[in-house]
Amino acid sequence: MRHRVIAVPLIANSAGEYLLCKMPSDRGAYPGQWALPGGGLEPGETMEEALRRETREELGLELTAVEPLLFKDAVREKLYPDGRRETLYMIFLVFRCRAAGAAVRLNDEFEAYAWASPEALASYDLNEATVDTLARAGLLPAQARTSTPAR
Repeated sequence: MRHRVIAVPLIANSAGEYLLCKMPSDRGAYPGQWALPGGGLEPGETMEEALRRETREELGLELTAVEPLLFKDAVREKLYPDGRRETLYMIFLVFRCRAAGAAVRLNDEFEAYAWASPEALASYDLNEATVDTLARAGLLPAQARTSTPAR
């Protein structure tokens, strides 16, 4: 089984809203559901370099603050646009981040985005990994957690 280390930004804007991104229905570990953005570390990158690169590439955003929040791992099945599936062992490095602005420019990895207040987060069709992360960050009730604890 292939391993992937994923840098995940939990991005807040100046209004205290959090960025959610909707996965396309034909790809990802949770097709069609709302998630936090993020992506894999490339050879030679530090965690923060990967976090900033992925945020620029996927969202067109610059980060003004980055603070490590938590790590966790999981085995996930990833769906590719060509229909192929792959089981991956994923290590998630989650960071609290502040965006320099609120203007998002999505690439093709997401089909929509939303800035959601903490009170509105639970109203989205969030994937289980995002529910777990938001609960650990204190943004959703702890009973909302659905995945196993980080090792």
